[in-house]
Amino acid sequence: MNEPELVLSDDPLKALKRHPITVLLVDDQQIIGEAVRRMLEGEEDIIFHYCSDPAQAIPTAMKVRPTVILQDLVMPEIDGLTLVRYFRANPATRYVPLIVLSTKEEAKIKAEAFSLGANDYIVKLPDKIELLARIRYHSRGYIRLLERNEAYEKLQASQELLNTELQQAASYVMSLLPPPLENDVTTQWHFIPSTQLGGDSFGYHWLDEENFAIYLLDVCGHGVGAALLSISAMNVLRSQTLRNTDFYDPAAVLCALNDTFPMEKQNNMFFTMWYGVYNKKSRTITYSSGGHPPAILISGDDEKSAKAHSLKTPGLVIGGMPDIEFHSDTVEVGKFNKFYVYSDGVYEIDKPDGTMLELDEFIDVLTQPSKKGERDIDRILQFSRNLRGEGPFEDDFSLVQVTFK
Repeated sequence: MNEPELVLSDDPLKALKRHPITVLLVDDQQIIGEAVRRMLEGEEDIIFHYCSDPAQAIPTAMKVRPTVILQDLVMPEIDGLTLVRYFRANPATRYVPLIVLSTKEEAKIKAEAFSLGANDYIVKLPDKIELLARIRYHSRGYIRLLERNEAYEKLQASQELLNTELQQAASYVMSLLPPPLENDVTTQWHFIPSTQLGGDSFGYHWLDEENFAIYLLDVCGHGVGAALLSISAMNVLRSQTLRNTDFYDPAAVLCALNDTFPMEKQNNMFFTMWYGVYNKKSRTITYSSGGHPPAILISGDDEKSAKAHSLKTPGLVIGGMPDIEFHSDTVEVGKFNKFYVYSDGVYEIDKPDGTMLELDEFIDVLTQPSKKGERDIDRILQFSRNLRGEGPFEDDFSLVQVTFK
């Protein structure tokens, strides 16, 4: 039996109160039943049951739920060793300690009884002190098993509840991600958390008819804490509720986020951030970053002349230190363009030779043409999957592709 390894209470009395020592004697001789009853009489921690009909042994055991079974080896209508087999074949009694009673000491029969699953062998009737010691010894071991199984079942139930709640939380996080757009701006994305709840999040929305905000953040770590910080930061960006903040000014947005989410008030968690605003009239992107990988703009008059531009500004992680300065920069967007913003989990993947993919190598992947009918963003995801091999990504995978009409 593969038993779960759990740490349980070391108080045996507490366990015995939940599972009292319960003895079932199976013996066709009434005199033996009475003798054992008298031996156990007065023992407040022991409950005694007697079954004189071996044909009723299994039903009786299932009813009284013994912590130890005393069973005679010589009975009419059924062989004692056969009954041992029945007890061990029945799921309800399979692991109940079984002490066989015999009128004599025979090595061959004793060996066969043990091979069939008996736990102990007594030549009847033993001294009362010895019988009580064996009953308590075997019962306590079985009670510990019952206690351990119950704890495991509670742990499983708790884990299932936790998994359900995590799935609900993950669904909520996914519901906050923006839908793909198609018009003046076309957006596509892939988001694959490395655990049920990740620290990545991203969004985009029109600030007005001409200005389109794009942002992606990556909270350190994973799990509930990272997801909560990520959601909080995203909500203030979507609702534009940062006080005295010009959301058209990326550097001002990062400064406000740094002041709003200091790591000492966020359980020592911080996040990296890229924030940009596209103006469709001037066809420019104004952007700022804080400790985040550069966004990549592939732009030119046409596909052949297009070049990759790395969009990154100096700046530390958000929440790391107070009063950090962030800076904005601007780049023009050509007629042909592909814009990518992503988390480091997209490219920080070990290659077959054991080295990690470099950012420059990943940028080369971004600039490669896709096959006819294949979306660029799907090709990039497949590249990362092939590089990662089997199993989930070690870090959250967040990749957003934008095309400006």
